[in-house]
Amino acid sequence: MRLVFIYGPPASGKLTVATELAKLTGFKLFHNHVSIKFVQSIFEFGTKTFSRLTGRYRLEMIEEAAKERIDTIFTFVYGKGEDDKFVKRVLRKVRSNGGQVCFVRLYCDREELVRRFKAGSRRRMGKVGTEKMLNDLFRKYNLDLEIPFHKSLSIDTTNRTPRSVAKSIARQYNLSA
Repeated sequence: MRLVFIYGPPASGKLTVATELAKLTGFKLFHNHVSIKFVQSIFEFGTKTFSRLTGRYRLEMIEEAAKERIDTIFTFVYGKGEDDKFVKRVLRKVRSNGGQVCFVRLYCDREELVRRFKAGSRRRMGKVGTEKMLNDLFRKYNLDLEIPFHKSLSIDTTNRTPRSVAKSIARQYNLSA
């Protein structure tokens, strides 16, 4: 099982690139917001219960995919320090089931992030959708940093199409259906 773990700040292109990568490779796509919406249907975003349950469901899904040898793409907003324990648990779960984790960090210029925020589709999907929310997130968390304990492929998505980024990921990690 291969897990492509795509992370980066909001609006860096994670879901769009992951969708293209899934088309190229046939991998299953586990979009982070699926777990958020599921738990948020009962528990308020940001509460301890919300955080505990989203973490649990994500880990269980990833572990079961590893056990069943289902190649998967997972999208995530990583905050250094805040999310290190979760990422290490993902690595352990996948590796203990004979799998491999391929980390991909997406990033882009702040002006481009703001432009993407103003496009409107983010709010319809229940994602962070205002410039103020974006700035607050960057102030509170280190969203631009690479996971420090594992090598990542880092790609600037500012001026690249999602398809070209997906092709770069597939080439780098030798991914195919």
